[in-house]
Amino acid sequence: MKIPVLYGLDGIHGQTYTLNSTLFPQSIGMAATRDPELVGRAAAVTAKELRASGVRWNFAPVLDCGRQPLWSRFAETYGEDVYIGKTMGSAAVRAYQADGLTNPTAVACCMKHYLGYSDPRTGKDRTPAYIPEIEMREYYLPQFREAIKAGASTIMINSGEINGTPVHASHYLLIDVLRKELGFQGVIVSDWEDIIRLHTRQLVAATPRQAVVLAVNAGVDMSMVPTDFSFFDLLKEAVEKKEVSMSRIDDAVRRILTLKYALGLFDNPYPEKGSESNFGKPEYQSIALDAAHEAMTLLKNQNHILPLSKDKKILVAGPAAQSISALNGCWSYTWQGRDERWYPEDSKTIVQTLQEKFSPGQVMVAGSKGFESEDNFDTAKLKEAAANVDAIVLCLGENAYAESPGNIRDLVLPENQLALARAAANTGKPVILVLSEGRPRLITSIEPEMQGILMAYWSGRKSAEAIADVLTGDYNPDGLLPYSYPRSMGEMVLYDRKHTEDVREIFNANMTWDGYDPLFPFGSGLSYTEFSYGDIQLNTKTLNGAGKLQVSITVSNTGNRDGKHTVELYTHQHYASITPGMKRLRAFQKISLKAGETKKVNFTIDKNDLAFVNAQLKTVTEAGDFDLMIGDKKSVFSYQP
Repeated sequence: MKIPVLYGLDGIHGQTYTLNSTLFPQSIGMAATRDPELVGRAAAVTAKELRASGVRWNFAPVLDCGRQPLWSRFAETYGEDVYIGKTMGSAAVRAYQADGLTNPTAVACCMKHYLGYSDPRTGKDRTPAYIPEIEMREYYLPQFREAIKAGASTIMINSGEINGTPVHASHYLLIDVLRKELGFQGVIVSDWEDIIRLHTRQLVAATPRQAVVLAVNAGVDMSMVPTDFSFFDLLKEAVEKKEVSMSRIDDAVRRILTLKYALGLFDNPYPEKGSESNFGKPEYQSIALDAAHEAMTLLKNQNHILPLSKDKKILVAGPAAQSISALNGCWSYTWQGRDERWYPEDSKTIVQTLQEKFSPGQVMVAGSKGFESEDNFDTAKLKEAAANVDAIVLCLGENAYAESPGNIRDLVLPENQLALARAAANTGKPVILVLSEGRPRLITSIEPEMQGILMAYWSGRKSAEAIADVLTGDYNPDGLLPYSYPRSMGEMVLYDRKHTEDVREIFNANMTWDGYDPLFPFGSGLSYTEFSYGDIQLNTKTLNGAGKLQVSITVSNTGNRDGKHTVELYTHQHYASITPGMKRLRAFQKISLKAGETKKVNFTIDKNDLAFVNAQLKTVTEAGDFDLMIGDKKSVFSYQP
């Protein structure tokens, strides 16, 4: 019938599977930038490089809310906050599709993974989640609603199950909520082999054919499988037995063909002539460097150990010091991202970029190439190499992993890395810890002995350059944590916690209010300059009905360096019918300020920004008093319907 094939790939942080493509920070790093415009620029490059590779469908963005840091796909999320997820996710959707799907600079995007995939009870990938619907609607659904409004073409389904029902078999979530409530009209695609797994793993289908019937009748339009094509025969058999209606087949096929027409495949099913000219442009590397720079998040700078003076002598050590894969993470040229044969020849390690910053002989190295090399964990060699240096740059974290191979049982950094950190501290030299990781690995036992801590995330092709620039002061860091960095496995409290989660009640008389006690709070991020805030100015103390609350504040750079700074606006409702969160991020703006400069920042919020899901599962805004918080400033206003 000459129906063209539609190719799709996971361009999560750049075109994954094409040699010399441009890789940007993982989404968790992009969330740290607090820069939606930068997210859009990176997504636009990814679309061009995908299309140049003959791929018109991108399995991105990931809109799962990262509220379970054990989860191995945490790096693919925009962190624990709903507003950041909505803002960054919709920016990516618009950028992927901005030029129109027939244009060879755009791709059809695919929201994923609908719904609640990121909060499995055990933290293991593709395992069950138990999420009350009120929480589902408050924290996990809004990102998809916003992306649908932004025009997302397709959606991929959560591989797991929620409250005992596999999402691939949930008519309620796929039809009642996604189709009817959210109004999504695009293609619903399964995740990898997940239809047959209704039979083989989740055990809700007694036969392979019943698995097909359940998924298709629940609303899945397309089955993603690697090599087993039995889906076709089983579906045909199910139609013949009247277990699936022809109208349902027509509905799914219509959506798929409509997408192929929209992408211009019926006019030309092959890579478009000239599209390769959009691949690998020099300016893409500048965007990648901008993104890596803005992702860098300085968490600790004791006694102003940073930036490092270039006349100092330093030791660079740790498993990530000479590893490229540990700077990029999952979906980096290969699925797992660990095979460094496929990285561009000009990819650099942290050691290389620091050697370029300092004079010959000033950068000592302990260890060898490759994250897993035993030399990288030799404490005796580290001690010996540190004898004549002024400071140690210790590069720890995680090597690349994707999906289930990244499952772990403990968030604490492995003991061989902790031992290396203790050995570095025992030299008596100041230690700057650089963390290259996809999720917050616990460092509580070593943190007091680290003078500086830089969170580098997995920041893509220019990670090493950005790290070196920040360590030496050639770039002033401005990233902010998009999650709460936990202090221990026993306390995974999120920033938008309930009031009752703040309570530590041993006995009534000993009650304290320090239940939110992360190692580094959500929104942490230091600069090499200082910023101060004026008082919050409101156009009214009472927000009425559909009115607008105009908020303004002056921000001053009181230090002696130019810098970027993100101004974040939070609210807290004093009383509500559902226990209100302690604070919720409602808006943010990133600004640049020269040393000594002051700017006025304006926000506009309305009742929708104050809404929450009530006990009847309705999104409502209730009358009452609200705190409005920006930096160290607070104001109070009231809302009246």
